[in-house]
Amino acid sequence: MATIVTIGAILFILVNLIYFFKDKHFKYSYFSTALFYKLFFVLLSLMIAFAVLYFALSYDNPMLRVSSPSGKPVEHSFLNYLYYSGVTILSVGYGDYIPTGHLRFFALLEAAIGLLLPTAYFMKVLESKGRKEDE
Repeated sequence: MATIVTIGAILFILVNLIYFFKDKHFKYSYFSTALFYKLFFVLLSLMIAFAVLYFALSYDNPMLRVSSPSGKPVEHSFLNYLYYSGVTILSVGYGDYIPTGHLRFFALLEAAIGLLLPTAYFMKVLESKGRKEDE
């Protein structure tokens, strides 16, 4: 039963995303599909690059710890660092992992990029639409 509900939910999400991107009903829409894809792939690339950086920095000395009273180090696997990087760049911040050492600086930098980059893209779309309307 859980499998059927999961597949149904995934299909529902996909149908809504396709509808959103294909809908040309709004003539003066500020949405740019090209910029959306560009932003998505840039954020994805940055997330992977930061995960590689975290993985490399923690190779000899664990720098990611579990947020619990024990504070034990997180298992040194790339998927754990990829998860942490995704949570950081999207500013979700679940708080289940805590960076230590040099990772704290890079996590702060990644969070700032994750916040400012979509804002810059949004401003770029508004600026380009404003120029087209002036012409």
